Amino acid sequence: MLRAAAAAAAAFPARFAAAPAVAAAEEMRSPLLRVFGTLRSGRSSALRTRARFCSSSSGSDSEAAAAAAAEAKAEDAVPAEGEAEGKASSAIVSTNPRPEDFLSVIALPLPHRPLFPGFYMPIYVKDPKLLQALIENRKRSIPYAGAFLVKDEEGTDPSIVASPDSDNKSIDNLKGKELLKRLHEIGTLAQITSIQGDQVVLLGHRRLRITEMVEEDPLTVKVDHLKENTYNKDDDVIKATSFEVISTLREVLKTSSLWKDHVQTYIQHVGDFNYPRLADFGAAISGANKLLCQEVLEELDVDKRLKLTLELVKKDMEISKLQQAIAKAIEEKISGDQRRYLLNEQLKAIKKELGLETDDKTALSAKFRERIEAKKDKCPPHVLQVIEEELTKLQLLEASSSEFNVTRNYLDWLTVLPWGNYSNENFDVHHAQEILDEDHYGLSDVKERILEFIAVGKLRGTSQGKIICLSGPPGVGKTSIGRSIARALNRQFYRFSVGGLADVAEIKGHRRTYVGAMPGKMVQCLKSVGTANPLVLIDEIDKLGRGHSGDPASALLELLDPEQNINFLDHYLDVPIDLSKVLFVCTANVIDTIPNPLLDRMEIISIAGYITDEKMHIARDYLEKNTREACGIKPEQVEVTDAALLALIENYCREAGVRNLQKQIEKIYRKIALQLVRQGVSNEPALIATASDELTVGGSEAMVKDENLKDPAIEDAALVNSIIDPAPEEVKEVPLTEETLVTEQTLSVDKLNTSEGNKDAEEAQEEAAGKVVEKVLIDSSNLDDFVGKPVFQAERIYEQTPVGVVMGLAWTSMGGSTLYIETTKVEEGEGKGALVMTGQLGDVMKESAQIAHTVSRAILRDREAENQFFANSKLHLHVPAGATPKDGPSAGCTMITSMLSLAMGKPARKDLAMTGEVTLTGRILPIGGVKEKAIAARRSSIKTIIFPSANKRDFDELAPNVKEGLEVHFVDTYSEIYELAFKGEPETS
Repeated sequence: MLRAAAAAAAAFPARFAAAPAVAAAEEMRSPLLRVFGTLRSGRSSALRTRARFCSSSSGSDSEAAAAAAAEAKAEDAVPAEGEAEGKASSAIVSTNPRPEDFLSVIALPLPHRPLFPGFYMPIYVKDPKLLQALIENRKRSIPYAGAFLVKDEEGTDPSIVASPDSDNKSIDNLKGKELLKRLHEIGTLAQITSIQGDQVVLLGHRRLRITEMVEEDPLTVKVDHLKENTYNKDDDVIKATSFEVISTLREVLKTSSLWKDHVQTYIQHVGDFNYPRLADFGAAISGANKLLCQEVLEELDVDKRLKLTLELVKKDMEISKLQQAIAKAIEEKISGDQRRYLLNEQLKAIKKELGLETDDKTALSAKFRERIEAKKDKCPPHVLQVIEEELTKLQLLEASSSEFNVTRNYLDWLTVLPWGNYSNENFDVHHAQEILDEDHYGLSDVKERILEFIAVGKLRGTSQGKIICLSGPPGVGKTSIGRSIARALNRQFYRFSVGGLADVAEIKGHRRTYVGAMPGKMVQCLKSVGTANPLVLIDEIDKLGRGHSGDPASALLELLDPEQNINFLDHYLDVPIDLSKVLFVCTANVIDTIPNPLLDRMEIISIAGYITDEKMHIARDYLEKNTREACGIKPEQVEVTDAALLALIENYCREAGVRNLQKQIEKIYRKIALQLVRQGVSNEPALIATASDELTVGGSEAMVKDENLKDPAIEDAALVNSIIDPAPEEVKEVPLTEETLVTEQTLSVDKLNTSEGNKDAEEAQEEAAGKVVEKVLIDSSNLDDFVGKPVFQAERIYEQTPVGVVMGLAWTSMGGSTLYIETTKVEEGEGKGALVMTGQLGDVMKESAQIAHTVSRAILRDREAENQFFANSKLHLHVPAGATPKDGPSAGCTMITSMLSLAMGKPARKDLAMTGEVTLTGRILPIGGVKEKAIAARRSSIKTIIFPSANKRDFDELAPNVKEGLEVHFVDTYSEIYELAFKGEPETS
């Protein structure tokens, strides 16, 4: 209703502005005062003339006639459509003929609120036929229609506000009787004041009741004009109710200027207030729902109508109070925040003027300048220039802008980097040798290469950054070697893994335009270590990924190339960084998966793994010692024999590295710790107590004194205590053994002060001293109680290999291992020579098997021409451990030997293992992994090995402990292998 009244007021500015002078003078007064005055002293003469322009429900026929005459004088004729708004001298259009003469009117449905007498309401008429009928009526001086509220549909909740569009659509589709059923019976006679397009502005006059339908389209109905029931103006109840309505309206109107405009408009076009009009006015301007307003419209008893209106305006007053409270609370909060902000800004300005404090931007700039001042002499000029430009830019930016935060973070990174700050390196090779030997056993070739690097740095006076790649199986100590190198050189150590890395930004950094941009790993490394020459360990470089964000392996080229990393460019910093002094150490399990351009920039150092003797030394000198200390166990409490360690290495930990060996040793010592604790052993520091002190251990008390502790202050305190509270007998000292001595009964101080107590204490101490925990012994006999059943059996399955079975040597990423090649005959018949292969073989080994089959036929034809085995036999060649993928060019000679053994019916030589690839002409090609294969042979107790002649140099470089006890033959052709495998043992090469 408020929106409707506001729209009507906006549509008729000229009408409301043009009022007689008397009315203007009257409107200067408060509307509520005028309301109050009219109810007490009657109508105002100044407004009586204006009241005649609009019929009221209580007006007489004479009043209507006078209104018609006044209107005739004001206007010579009925204005045309749209011209009524331009007449400033009249409040409404012509009332000739009189309203009460209209006994049949067009019914207009009101979807949202009822129309009260004296109020404007704009409605939209979508039915073109109905709109045309209204226009025609105005032209025929019949500017009246009936406005009736639409009933809610059955089954709908009247408290839920429906969409106006849906209401209009449902009403527009109704015609005739259907529409009549949806209209309330009582409505309002409405004067059509203007028609603009499909908007019709109505002005309510008096109440109507529908009696019957006259025409269906447009809906025309017969009506009865209703009047209020007679009432006594001097009735005290009516007066009191009206005064309460006025009082409530006064409170409500104080908070709403729009409702004050309603009072002005209503008085201009209706006249002074009386009791019925007061009730209509209060109901019309209230925010109640349409059904409650319709109830007021239908009520003809003035007293009841006033009471209904009073309920509505009381509700509005409560809502208005709540609205004021909410608005006040929000206003106080906002004003408080603004006041606090203004005071803080003033305080900052005052402090700045007094020199007590600087603003945020000045403080940031000072912090950045202080950082770079210490590095100014070492910092490159181009970096200083960028920093100065960014500092100037920072002062010009607002602190609340996003660019300010980007610039601040950029300056933070630029100023925190260690420009030109290098750590003092230690080039003492003897010191480095001690550290490397202290941290690692064996690995002489790796240590030698590191010492060479240090020696070159000693002679040059500076060490140039190199790229070393440590390759080898897992657990051989690649990462720990890198850490030892950093300690030997006195360099800072930084490690990051690139395994699975698929984003180039991790290496080269993000552009600063991205949200959450960060520099790359190298810039983060320099910030973390604080020096420009750290040792950077790039772990798992053979497992680099490649995703949609680029190729990290290609991005690493600039980082690891000595010719390029002197001017490494990070995308975030966008200034060159000198990384030439950084020592890069990479680790990889295999080098085959490293891209060739990246591999070309590295110096490969292979770590093959450890033989059993080396594992024994590592386990005894490093792993067992560190694990025992980590578990809090003393050396005197446990003994692990060499036989137990040997069994652990051979039956549980056969891999090339020692990581699994460390896990098994930790498992043993955890079980030992649990066993000792269950026996009551505790290795906590011993506690000291005098005769008057109470020592509680696990709920018991004992008198303990450490013999090794000779503190004079404690001795003096004990002397004083003995003088103050002498004991009948001196308490005997209890020597501490490796095990903690705990009494089983509680000895209180009072009891100790008696001879009986001293006797009990002595007995308890003697009993505890006699309770000695036995040393835990780990031997090969009880090893499975700590680590379970053996995982591996002997790799050497046969003491004497049968016909068709030969042992080969393999090299995998996990180290070296022995590999049996088995061949058997499947089918025999003339011309059925064929070969079937199984054992998870790769393409290379399948080709080797085909070559071996061809070479075997040629050799057999030369040695035994009459033997037609290969021509008439279908063979099945199998490589056991089928779940393990196998591929590589080193099993050709083993396959040939296996096939010839089956063809000739001769077993191969005992204790023989071989490796090497054979060509179709019988030449033996070199292979890789000589050390790993030699270690695998020793692990399987193989004494005789056949290697290609080209690998003799690799074997000579092995450590003496690896070559010890091995009989090695180096061959060039398969005929030499044939002589060794089937005919005898020629001299060792």
